[in-house]
Amino acid sequence: MKSVEIVGKSISEAVEEGAAKLGVGLSDVEFTVIDEGSRGFLGLGARPTRVKVYLPGYENEPTEEEKKAAELKAAEEKAKAEKEKAKKEAKAEKKEIKAEKKEVKPAEVQPAAEDTAGEEKPERPPLSDEDKAVIIKTAEDFLGGVFGAMNIKVDFASEFIDNKQLIINMSGDEMGVIIGKRGQTLDSLQTLTSLVVNKSEYPYINVTLDTESYRERRKETLERLAFNLAKKCKHNRRNVVLEPMNPYERRIIHSTLQNDRYVTTYSEGTEPHRYVVITMKNSYSRHQNKDNEQ
Repeated sequence: MKSVEIVGKSISEAVEEGAAKLGVGLSDVEFTVIDEGSRGFLGLGARPTRVKVYLPGYENEPTEEEKKAAELKAAEEKAKAEKEKAKKEAKAEKKEIKAEKKEVKPAEVQPAAEDTAGEEKPERPPLSDEDKAVIIKTAEDFLGGVFGAMNIKVDFASEFIDNKQLIINMSGDEMGVIIGKRGQTLDSLQTLTSLVVNKSEYPYINVTLDTESYRERRKETLERLAFNLAKKCKHNRRNVVLEPMNPYERRIIHSTLQNDRYVTTYSEGTEPHRYVVITMKNSYSRHQNKDNEQ
């Protein structure tokens, strides 16, 4: 290992920790400041210092974090390419079926009127245990391939809920890398897994990836944030604008404050930079673009 990326409270602490990890003294390393960090305002918006520490001559040597990020990006691009290929194949198959139907005489495909009178369209049967096993294997094989390319060992515990939602809990030694900043990597993996699972002939399946109860912990963090910022809004009687969030996290903010007597919430902006605004109820009448996520 010739370089390492360190997150710390200050640049000096990060450089010292980096030198220790490289097994050399402070005088034997050089460093580049990636992010000087910020204390934020009243604890909000704080960022840690991020420094790349390296041996002389290895400034461009990628760190382990950078290698894994590149591997994950390559895996995402591969999954997208597979999705596009599957779409093209499905489109070609539909054209073939349509062409075959045109060649069949109407009398051969249209049953007599009395045979269909009062007939209801049958509902799709529920998934069998065998169907569920196939879907779980498809999801776990895809994720296993992604993590294999990243040299990360991950164990899976998958289960179906209400015959339509697949929950995949993951465990291992490097779950922080899989979660990513504010869960962005975990969300990306969840989206890709959903695309892979739902390209089959089965009814649509909701896929949720989780590890170390991150989803529940993130929900609790957002709920506390919503209550604290609502207090700030009431005290200052000024709108409070949150950082951009994905639809799932915005819904948590909306839901947490929906019964508050004094404040209300709405969303502004366009994806992926859409954000929540907390405002006093007596001023909300001026905003008519309330988010439908509530």
